Amino acid sequence: MLSPDACRSALTAPRLLRSTVALLVLLLMAGCAGRGGAQGERVSAPAGWNGEQGQASFYADRYHGRQTASGERHDRNALTAAHRSLPFGTHVRVTRVDNGRETVVRINDRGPFVRGRVIDLSRRAAEELDMIGPGVVNVRISPE
Repeated sequence: MLSPDACRSALTAPRLLRSTVALLVLLLMAGCAGRGGAQGERVSAPAGWNGEQGQASFYADRYHGRQTASGERHDRNALTAAHRSLPFGTHVRVTRVDNGRETVVRINDRGPFVRGRVIDLSRRAAEELDMIGPGVVNVRISPE
C-alpha cells in the first residue's frame, strides 16, 4: 500500500506534465499567429506619410495562391497590394494619374522591387484602374 505522500507525488507528476504540455501548445499557437494587420484589422498609415507618386504594376496570374510577406495567400480577386514599407493592413487610395480612375487597396505584401515602381496591385485592383493592357501606369497613392 502507498503512503499518503507517495499518493500525492503520483498525482502531482501527471498534473505537472499536463500543465507543461498545455503551456507548450499555447506557445506554439502564439508563434503561428499572423502578424497584426494582415487580415481584417485596419491599420492607419504612419504619421507624416502623405502619399507618393510613381509607377504601379500588377501581379502575374502565376502568383495567385502563393504566400505573401504578411502570411496570407495572394488572391488575384481581392483588392490588395504590395508596398515596400507601409504596415500590413494599411488601406491606401490608388489613383491613376492619366485617367483619374481610383481604387482602395489593403497592403498585404512587400514590393515592388523595381526602380520607379511604388506599388504592385492585385489583378482586380489593376482592372479597376483599367491598367491590364498597359501593365504599368503612373499613379498617386494616398492615405485612406
